[in-house]
Amino acid sequence: MSYELNEERFLKELEAELAIDSVTGQYHQLQDYLDKEIKALGFKTWTLNKGGLMVEIGGEGNPLLITAHGDTIGLMVRHINSDGTIKVFKVGGLYAFHTERENVRIHTRSGKVITGCVQRKNASVHVTEDELRKEVPDFDTNSFVVLDEDVKSAEDVRTLGIDIGDYVALEPRFTVANGYIKSHFIDDKALLALTMELLHDVKDGKVVLGRKVYLYVSFYEEIGHGGSLIPEDVKDFLALDIACIGPEQTSSERKCSVFCQDSRFPYNIDMRNELEEAARKAGADYVPDSFTPHYGTDADPALVAGFDIRHGAIGPGTRASHGYERTHIDGLKNTYKVLAQYVAK
Repeated sequence: MSYELNEERFLKELEAELAIDSVTGQYHQLQDYLDKEIKALGFKTWTLNKGGLMVEIGGEGNPLLITAHGDTIGLMVRHINSDGTIKVFKVGGLYAFHTERENVRIHTRSGKVITGCVQRKNASVHVTEDELRKEVPDFDTNSFVVLDEDVKSAEDVRTLGIDIGDYVALEPRFTVANGYIKSHFIDDKALLALTMELLHDVKDGKVVLGRKVYLYVSFYEEIGHGGSLIPEDVKDFLALDIACIGPEQTSSERKCSVFCQDSRFPYNIDMRNELEEAARKAGADYVPDSFTPHYGTDADPALVAGFDIRHGAIGPGTRASHGYERTHIDGLKNTYKVLAQYVAK
């Protein structure tokens, strides 16, 4: 049987999730949104103390946990400069060169959101020597946030309600052209939206579960401990995450990648073989791939935490990971085919 993704509904869901800022640790709004949507579909949910949403999808026997993370990389206020600019530091693997000239939203303690832009100190071509303009962007030395407010001092900034520790989120800049999806935070909201499609299809009877299945929405993947807590009865852990495109990678924006290894350790060989068999059975266009030296998924911390599980991972090929990312709807359609086939096997 071939499982087809509802493209229109998927893109609508993805856009809705991208509109909700959720830098690692800033989970409440997205978690509440997902909890409401999932309960409306008729599924049982519960939350984790540290932040995270667990869903019991249904089925019986040999429990499988699938996960997609809702947290994104981002920034936090580090220091308020005397001229009214703001020094920031990264949350997760966000580098300054990926943020230059990006619009941002600062979330204050009161709930007020203030906009701004990441700029470099020596940004102007006309009044800056060439050697200064060629400096590498760096949050510690030459990159900061300029507010869309009339501020001239640190006191002016604090009067707006901004303080140390406030989250600073990049605007996603979501757009779709000829099937290509471009946005910050395709990692991992595209896969999170894919899990919502699975819930719709289970509810509508289009996917009949062949085993007990949980969904875990993690909010700490980008800093490494999202998957460290899972239900005790889980036997298999399937992470849904992006497959990074690079010079020696087989991943393609139009295909699903079955992960063989990441920077921590190999994925379970039996589960990997089962995922490839599911891909063939579902008629999905897929490739095997390995990701080193700076990649991991939420399945890895579960093993480090001591859970006796098999672990695997799949996802669509995606360009410019942790930057302005791009994938194709075909890659997501193929990933969905593998996911649906695997849970229904």
